[in-house]
Amino acid sequence: MRAGLSSLREERAFAAVRRRGAEEAGAIFVKLNLLDGTGELFAPAPQAVFDEAHPSDRAFSRSLGKDPVPEGKIEERLVREIRFDPDAWIIEVEDRAGRHFLDNVVA
Repeated sequence: MRAGLSSLREERAFAAVRRRGAEEAGAIFVKLNLLDGTGELFAPAPQAVFDEAHPSDRAFSRSLGKDPVPEGKIEERLVREIRFDPDAWIIEVEDRAGRHFLDNVVA
């Protein structure tokens, strides 16, 4: 995420670590809560999209489509992901304007 906490406050957005995973492992999921009962979920991008010139850069992809979905659908997906990877991290961003503050979102 490119915005620091003070930047998020200036932008009138809020972000928090909702679930801490393992320090040395675990996928990172970012939930964008639009504060209207809908949102988006960003998951680690598939390995095929990593840039070999910048292999340590984190890339994310929309995991439930381009349009916002009901929050319940996002939560169901997160439950499945945690069952698969108990080390997973969840970051939640609350922003009515729909800004996710991620630097690298791919298809």
